[in-house]
Amino acid sequence: MSSRFEATTIRHGADDATTAMASRTQTLTSPPSMEELKKSNISDVSTVRGQNDQPPASKEEPEIGNEYAAVDPPTESDSDFPEGGFRAWMCVFGVSCGTCATFGFVNAWGVFQAYYQATLLKDSTPSDIAWIGSVQYALVFIPGLVFGRLFDMGIFKGPLIASSALLVAATFLTAQCTQYWQFILCQGIAVGLGCGMIFGPIVGTIPHWFKKKLGVALGLMAVGSSIGGCVFPIAVQNLINLVGFQWTMRIIGFIQLFLMGICILGAERRLPPRKRSGPFFNVRAFKSPAYTWYTISTFVSFLGLYTVLTYIDVSAQFAGVDPNFSFYLLSIANAGSAVGRVGGGILSDVVGALNIMIPATFIAGILTYAWPFATSKGAIIVIAVIYGIASGVYVSLLTAPIVRMGETHDVGNRIGMTLTVLAFGALGGPPISGAINDATGNFKAVGIYAGSTVMGGVVLMLISRYYLLRSWRGKC
Repeated sequence: MSSRFEATTIRHGADDATTAMASRTQTLTSPPSMEELKKSNISDVSTVRGQNDQPPASKEEPEIGNEYAAVDPPTESDSDFPEGGFRAWMCVFGVSCGTCATFGFVNAWGVFQAYYQATLLKDSTPSDIAWIGSVQYALVFIPGLVFGRLFDMGIFKGPLIASSALLVAATFLTAQCTQYWQFILCQGIAVGLGCGMIFGPIVGTIPHWFKKKLGVALGLMAVGSSIGGCVFPIAVQNLINLVGFQWTMRIIGFIQLFLMGICILGAERRLPPRKRSGPFFNVRAFKSPAYTWYTISTFVSFLGLYTVLTYIDVSAQFAGVDPNFSFYLLSIANAGSAVGRVGGGILSDVVGALNIMIPATFIAGILTYAWPFATSKGAIIVIAVIYGIASGVYVSLLTAPIVRMGETHDVGNRIGMTLTVLAFGALGGPPISGAINDATGNFKAVGIYAGSTVMGGVVLMLISRYYLLRSWRGKC
């Protein structure tokens, strides 16, 4: 009985290189020797049936292959990645446009929160309105579980085109909404679902092209969402005054159509798809303590991470800042996040992603505590800028540590599972903050709640880092 081992065979023209990179996707006609197992970095030889009628491995023993693909160290060498070139950077540009149309638009929710509270949904509570944005945030991440796996299987462009059409259509339909349930369906569920079907898979293309420069590539990719989060709020606020809400949403839809066209042309896979991709939710991936603790940390962090961005406009007006200026605060924060995304990406390639994310997220937590106590225009601007930079570092590098926690051809599955888990934090965070605000009548308790969850995420990232390095020191 032959044994199956999966991986990717990369040829460099020399027999030794071919042997070193031969992988688990080959079907071997005879059981591998001990020497071959060592060369293939396979440590659990008890699962291989030899010719000496050894008993088969028990069902409880892990099988070599798909189940362990998410927790084994990567088998790709640094020389296998282009690390640049026209096609690689076009992929980054295309994905950046995609994140601008999706995550960038979702990041502009704060201006809709303030507008709906004052006009279209003024009879609804802030917490109720926040559910529209929270559903959006959550659905940006939840579809990653399914579409990340489809991406690993090589199914990419078809779903990307279909989800782009859904996003644009949902944005157009939002223009016709007048009641709360209509906004939940169109702007919350349909827009969020379209964004999620796009976001997870396109982010998974970047690790196909970069390894040493992955941080820079992810940082540049994430600039797109910062640009969207900066431009969309200003555009929405000014267009509403000029052409009204309906035509504002239609114009936004046409902008998304243009950006997604570039994304479809630019974003591309490089590595061959997996023939056997296993279950959509690979529970065995969580046998890695580093991956498990990191995934939990994202859930806890997102319970409070978007509170400031959701309510900074409203809280500024509550503190007495001119409403004609307060809506710019979200754009200011997103402009700061662009600096954090690029700077964090560059530094992460030097010292490691977690080594940058942990202190940056700590700063974001401190500023979340301080945010409700800022009452002057200048103080709120300073908090918006620094918070934007710090949170931008975290969001841009969110998937980078996951790449190190398994093989590159399984990265879509691991990213999808993590995004799905953190989505529930993004779903509950802003409404919980809104409920606290309703109960207390101010944002001070909101800041304490949100800041504490962000700090909890920092502690959990430290634990994940320790398990990944088995040390408190080192590049990670």
